[in-house]
Amino acid sequence: MRENLSTMSFKRANLFYWILRILAAIIMLQTLYFKFSGAEESVYIFSKLGMEPWGRIGIGIIELVASLLLLVPRTTAVGAMLGLGVIGGAIFFHLTRLGIVVQSDHGQLFIYALLVFISCAILAWSFKRQLLDFLTPDHAVKNPYPAIVPAIAGCIGKSFGPSI
Repeated sequence: MRENLSTMSFKRANLFYWILRILAAIIMLQTLYFKFSGAEESVYIFSKLGMEPWGRIGIGIIELVASLLLLVPRTTAVGAMLGLGVIGGAIFFHLTRLGIVVQSDHGQLFIYALLVFISCAILAWSFKRQLLDFLTPDHAVKNPYPAIVPAIAGCIGKSFGPSI
């Protein structure tokens, strides 16, 4: 009986995490059409922020990468952190420069940003072990040229370090 309960709870948790992944990815992916096509609303927003056109395109690329990373189970945490960063910026600008309602959208973009932020926050917290594993030296790529890197670092430090 216990084994069935733990299996059921694992399946429910897994389903919940997939719902969060898909929700965040769909919201970010559906905005790409507007960003990449130069839609009037998107151009208005990024012009008001002084980031048109490169900010619009750059943020679109970051959202695309975050969405793809969210949908790959091994990179969920990285995608969630990237999503938190980009959507945190969107929320910040909604609260400081754009307003919650942008061009009579009734706050729809702001609500979408909150949904993505909450989804990514839950995923980042739930998959924090992935981030810790990613950052530990045991999982780092081994340096094929161990003697060269410290020598180069020493030269760079001497070249650009403070001179007395």
